[in-house]
Amino acid sequence: MRSRSILVTGASRGIGRAIAEEFARAGDRVAVHHRASPELAAGLVQALPGTGHAVVQADLADPAAVRQMVDAAAAALGGIDVLVNNAANYTAHPITEVSYEQWQAAWQHTIGVNLIGTANVTWCAVRHMIAAGGGRIVNVSSRGAFRGEPDQPAYGASKAGLNALGQSLARALAPHGITVMTVAPGFVDTDMAATKLTGESGEQIRAQSPLNRVARADEIAAAVLYLASPQAEWATGAILDLNGASYLRT
Repeated sequence: MRSRSILVTGASRGIGRAIAEEFARAGDRVAVHHRASPELAAGLVQALPGTGHAVVQADLADPAAVRQMVDAAAAALGGIDVLVNNAANYTAHPITEVSYEQWQAAWQHTIGVNLIGTANVTWCAVRHMIAAGGGRIVNVSSRGAFRGEPDQPAYGASKAGLNALGQSLARALAPHGITVMTVAPGFVDTDMAATKLTGESGEQIRAQSPLNRVARADEIAAAVLYLASPQAEWATGAILDLNGASYLRT
């Protein structure tokens, strides 16, 4: 299979970094997006196997910056074959503990990045995919879209919206040769989750799964790589739970 052009949002750390590494190991060229981590993004690009990788920057809450970022990725890579929508904001705002102003701000920022920003990235990337005759879109959602996020309700709602967006676009874009799939991880062992995964809270979180652990970032990346492959075309519209049976939905 030829080398593909991959845009991964929020790729400077955590799950996004593992996804970028997985595609690069497969021989693809990767555009590593970040919002405000230029050194991390540059270090990742230098460490990725292969050549032709790039760093792109944008605040996904800024529509103009999003369009410039996607176009820059396409210019650097020679197009966009695969888009992985991984970037997300995760802010605590329990309804009984924040002011009305804090409540509004959390909702506006979270939805603005996680859902509207992702939708804007997708709109821009789809133009490049249609011009090339097709592509793959993989969205990174969350177990919280189904189980609920009592301390981060905007995050849970944004991921539920992302699930619906992915399924809507799977139907809309199939005639253009573009598939859209979603992965929904539970807790993943990353630096962002490190605080919650230490001590007693970490034991409780691991005990949610009968495997008594949380996911590794490379496990999520492997699933994304498969869903972006030609062999996974028939999975368009699917949402793949990756939570170690910690939450089972019907």
